[in-house]
Amino acid sequence: MSSSRAIRGHLRRRGIRAVIPERADQQANRRQRGQTGGRPAAFDREAYKQRNTVERCINRLKQWRGIATRYEKTATVYLAGLHIAGIFLWSAR
Repeated sequence: MSSSRAIRGHLRRRGIRAVIPERADQQANRRQRGQTGGRPAAFDREAYKQRNTVERCINRLKQWRGIATRYEKTATVYLAGLHIAGIFLWSAR
C-alpha cells in the first residue's frame, strides 16, 4: 500500500492512525516545497514493527490453500481451520 496523501487522509477521516512510513521521494518532494510542503507524516516505528509481524503471519496462514481460498462455507469451520493452521505454524517454530 502506498503512503500517498489520499490514503492518509482517508484513514484520518475514519479515525484510523496511519502506520505507514513516508517514502524517500515523498520526503524529498515535501522538503523541496519548503514551507508549503507541510510537516512530515507521523510514524511510530514500534507500531510498524508490530504491523510487519501481523502481515507476515497472515502471509504464512495464506500458504494454506483452504484458508487462502476459503473453501469452508461457514465461519465456524473457517475459524477452526485458522486455529489448526495456527497450531501447526506455532509448533513449527
